[in-house]
Amino acid sequence: MRSLSAFFVRVFEYAMPDPYVFAVILTLVTALLALVFAPHHGASALLGAWYKGIFDIFAFALQMILILVTGYALASSRPIQRALTRLASVPRSTVAAMTVTFLTSALACWLNWGFGLVVAGLLAREIGRRMRIDFGWLVAAAYAGFIVWASGLSSSIALAQASPGNKLNLVQSLTGAVLPLGETIFTRFNLVPVIVLLAVVPLLLRAVEPKGDEVLPLRQAQGDTGVAQGDAGGGRDASGRGRAVTLGARLDRAWVLNLALVLGGGYYLVSTWLAHGFSLDITSVIFVFFLLGLLLHGTPIAYVRAIDEAARVTGPLLIQYPLYGGIMGIMTGTGLAGVIAQWFVTFSTAATLPFWSYVSSIVISLFVPSGGGHWAVQGPFVVPAAAKLGASQAACAMAVAIGEEVANMLQPFWCLPILAIAGIGLQRVMAFTAALFFVAFVIFGASLLLLVPH
Repeated sequence: MRSLSAFFVRVFEYAMPDPYVFAVILTLVTALLALVFAPHHGASALLGAWYKGIFDIFAFALQMILILVTGYALASSRPIQRALTRLASVPRSTVAAMTVTFLTSALACWLNWGFGLVVAGLLAREIGRRMRIDFGWLVAAAYAGFIVWASGLSSSIALAQASPGNKLNLVQSLTGAVLPLGETIFTRFNLVPVIVLLAVVPLLLRAVEPKGDEVLPLRQAQGDTGVAQGDAGGGRDASGRGRAVTLGARLDRAWVLNLALVLGGGYYLVSTWLAHGFSLDITSVIFVFFLLGLLLHGTPIAYVRAIDEAARVTGPLLIQYPLYGGIMGIMTGTGLAGVIAQWFVTFSTAATLPFWSYVSSIVISLFVPSGGGHWAVQGPFVVPAAAKLGASQAACAMAVAIGEEVANMLQPFWCLPILAIAGIGLQRVMAFTAALFFVAFVIFGASLLLLVPH
């Protein structure tokens, strides 16, 4: 296994381009497929869909960058740094470090995917600083936790089907039924493979751990110039010392300004949760990170300098996310995603539709790596097919969600935040996560075939 892993590492390091170049190539491949197979495949329709997709993703792209920036700034505060240091000091071996990183990431992603991405990258970086360990292998373990996010409490597809009137509740719009989480997330066919993966992934990663001269520790992996090597720690000299004692300098250090925002924001969140029940979505996670960062950094100037440090790691994402938006636009605007989904539906039965929905979801996710956006593309084909064949609507919906999370081990879209935080290139990380894809594909696929009640 280790020899095979070393081979794939060499292949990916040789053949895998920069994530931006990968997105450009994927754009061209998507356009070619649309020209050949899509019903609306004219050049004008294709370019129009691409242009629209680039700008339709701007709100989501800004959300992702904000969750990174606010999460990074929060983690750079001294209290969080101390907590991460304590957790990173627990493992005494590389295998223990990998296992702690993966399990922490998986638990955090299962609870909330945005929180999990930030925590996983920061924990991997802290452990990489403390011991000699192959950093690409460790970051792969951090990203591997994302393989269960859509099976958890922040699954956009499951939450939408459980929310009456939600515009993405396609099951309700067609059948009138609302699917509670007890029929989607808290089921055997979803939880059993998650538990199996929690045990299997550390064993697989242990088997492929680089040894000896193959080990590439943090500083070498970052090329000794990685942005993540610097002290993120909350703005050394962040108090504003060195500046003349002026009114402006005093306002920079006025902790009461931070406290006013924290109290106001905290009151809004608590009152909203009391009125409507506790919930975390991407916007509320950003807001919580923002408020906690203000509180833990103490002064406005300390937080500003932490944000400045955090913003440096997000630069490459500013152009990559719009490119993926263009890819999604081509897939949806030309009808290519519908062609793929419909093709798998044609030879399905009531017993096999969840499995084939899962397989088609993986294919579509390579081009549309977004849970909610993915369901908007595939759901209109899966839901009517399930109604016609008498298949489980809950299992089919979760199959689409599960396919998206498994495909993430091959699609670098969601790996970009962790890579940005860790300060490492894509190539070495994807060499390890590609192996995890095949294992997860079998485990989840078997569950959808054997554990879904018929």
